[in-house]
Amino acid sequence: MDTHSKFVGYLLWIFGFTGSHRFYLGKPISGTIWLCTGGLFLIGWLVDVFLIPGMDREADRRFTPGTANYTIAWILLTFFGYLGLHRLYLGKISGIVILISTLLAAVFPPFALISLIFIVVDFWTLNDQVSAKNRSR
Repeated sequence: MDTHSKFVGYLLWIFGFTGSHRFYLGKPISGTIWLCTGGLFLIGWLVDVFLIPGMDREADRRFTPGTANYTIAWILLTFFGYLGLHRLYLGKISGIVILISTLLAAVFPPFALISLIFIVVDFWTLNDQVSAKNRSR
């Protein structure tokens, strides 16, 4: 069953030097390497245009399909992670912790570190979190 979108993979590839397509397709280690090296100095980024279909097929086999949508969760994390919406989408109360720490960071900036830690962890684990949610139903 199709858990990830090849189209979204290619859209994220446009920003691939940040590793975003690799995180989305379940490759957090290489995603982190791409983030730290500019897509392996853009060479790996260019090669990835040919590798995305295979990464998409592997993600579809690896992760559990269900009612929780991977693409929605990733969009929420990527654009609204600091609000915890991706965790709230998955029914996790920790989304409230992220939201509160972000709001408190406006008054006391060290609180931003709490949100940042959650977001970094979620870039590494969001696919597994969505799979767990889909298996629990």
